[in-house]
Amino acid sequence: MKFGMRKPSLKKRISARTSLKRQVVHRAGVKMPKGYGWVRNPKKAAYNKVYNKTSFDIFKLIKKLFR
Repeated sequence: MKFGMRKPSLKKRISARTSLKRQVVHRAGVKMPKGYGWVRNPKKAAYNKVYNKTSFDIFKLIKKLFR
């Protein structure tokens, strides 16, 4: 589990937005409503909840500083 600042990866950022799986899910309309991650995959949802509370994104930090 990661604690503290997340190291940004430009490659992962681009691939996440242009992935074929993402395009298929969005176009097919099989996206689940927000908060339904517990229904689809409870183990992953629990991990993500802890991860997002214990780590932070450097870009969000920079954004807050320059507001």
